[in-house]
Amino acid sequence: MIRTFQLNRQTIQEVSEDTRPLSERLAQATWIDAHEPDEDERERLNAFLADELPATDDVEEIESSARYFVDADGIHVHSLFLSQSEGRHGNTTVAFILQPERLITFRDTEIADFRLLRLRARSGQVEADSAQSLMLTIFEQKVENLADTLEDVHRKLEDVSHLVLEEDDSDLEDAIDQLAKLEDSNGKIRLCLMDTQRSMSFLIRHLRVHAELQETAREVKRDVDTLMTHTAFLFDKINFLMDSTQGFINIQQNQIIKTFSIAAVVFLPPTMIASIYGMNFDVMPELSWPVGYPFALGLMAIAGISPYLYFKHKNWL
Repeated sequence: MIRTFQLNRQTIQEVSEDTRPLSERLAQATWIDAHEPDEDERERLNAFLADELPATDDVEEIESSARYFVDADGIHVHSLFLSQSEGRHGNTTVAFILQPERLITFRDTEIADFRLLRLRARSGQVEADSAQSLMLTIFEQKVENLADTLEDVHRKLEDVSHLVLEEDDSDLEDAIDQLAKLEDSNGKIRLCLMDTQRSMSFLIRHLRVHAELQETAREVKRDVDTLMTHTAFLFDKINFLMDSTQGFINIQQNQIIKTFSIAAVVFLPPTMIASIYGMNFDVMPELSWPVGYPFALGLMAIAGISPYLYFKHKNWL
């Protein structure tokens, strides 16, 4: 799908229900957003750009020279954005092509940042006076959403912390599962922030003629630096809770092993006595003794109770 947007009184507005040919709408658009374009749409975009749209494999490359460069088509930035599917976060790359009069974005996944930006554009809440300022607005929206997601991760981490450190008889295996998911989300967020740092540094170098936009890019980069510190704090807390949870699980397992060990020691002396009187020897005086049977039972009871009382005295139980 290809969506087109135009500037109107320093706000960006989506061009919808337009009967004009696509080529005309593309020529007059300030922002062209290509989301999973089909073959026909891709061919029209290629004809409009007089060049090939980047392939998915090219967009996903991690080399700096492949993600940030300038050519005849404009300034190219391939930036990671946070996506969500089936309750888990992921990273997807958006290809930006910044030209003097328009911004072109190409992506294969629906992203919350773009969905929110479209909703804001419909109500006239997205201010921009050029394609360059619109691109920075998208990155500002991205950083705001990453900050909100980090706050959500922090709240969930507080709940897991209460579950692990304060609640009795808590499900520690479930806590480990939650911590693993939070660690994965925090890692995906940190990866997006690191990529945004590189994107802002690249844009600052190539927006030298726009001093105001340069300062906006620097502000975005400062916000990213602050969020990077917060992700490091969350990593430390997740690792602490993971170690604590595993320690509590080991303590619980040791208690079970301790119980079995004490039971084995308590029942060992009675078992030995029973084994002695279970021998088939001809000469065993206790076998013909009238009180031999109750004597053996009493001896086994004393042999079992004595270790138990000793362990109790030593506070091993």
